[in-house]
Amino acid sequence: MTLSSNAPAAVVTERLGKVYNGRAVLDDINLTIPAGQVVALLGRSGSGKTTLLRILSGLEEPTAGQFRVAGRFSVVFQEPRLVPNKKVWQNVALGHRGPDWRRKAEGLLAEVGLNAHADLWPGILSGGEAQRVGVARALSQEPEFLLLDEPFAALDALTRLEIQALSLRLREQHGFAALLVTHDVEEAVAMADRVLVLRDGRISLDLAVDIPTPRRRSLKRFTDICERLLHELGVDVDAY
Repeated sequence: MTLSSNAPAAVVTERLGKVYNGRAVLDDINLTIPAGQVVALLGRSGSGKTTLLRILSGLEEPTAGQFRVAGRFSVVFQEPRLVPNKKVWQNVALGHRGPDWRRKAEGLLAEVGLNAHADLWPGILSGGEAQRVGVARALSQEPEFLLLDEPFAALDALTRLEIQALSLRLREQHGFAALLVTHDVEEAVAMADRVLVLRDGRISLDLAVDIPTPRRRSLKRFTDICERLLHELGVDVDAY
């Protein structure tokens, strides 16, 4: 069920749980994401990360607890899921009607660096370009909260860094809160205000990233936080 409170937080969960076939995939999740805050969610495969995202996006129902997502939200998936028989600008404007949407879509494409791509077909885009279109489409909803389901995982290393930097700029421009599901510890530390670790369906660590932005990955504080998170994930950093 959803909470009826009008608190200013973008997301609130209370004792949220999900059971599949007798197994607790999520157990007693208590989480508050204030408006404008970016939270990264780390965890091994099967830890419950995607299940939590699916519940918050309305794709699944919890079996225990309650939650609230305040205001408008959008989801950016690992695969951009563009409609192949619609041009790029039409994909951005998907679900919207009105004579101004061509212009609005072009404006959003300009924000993600695809000024000249409005009339192209999705099939000729690179992976990074397609993901930028997916981000522009998400922003078309004017979301107060973004759910990011490993949106950079399928990209090559250089493109991933470029899209991460773009996402940080868009966050500054639009001020949305976000939950970023990722397997990449450095990505989490670079992009988030807080990093959560899920273990066996529970939040085992909630860590503030107290590093000024833009964050240099060579900083000792950056590497210290990464090592703390890796340790919590069960990785023996001393073995490398």
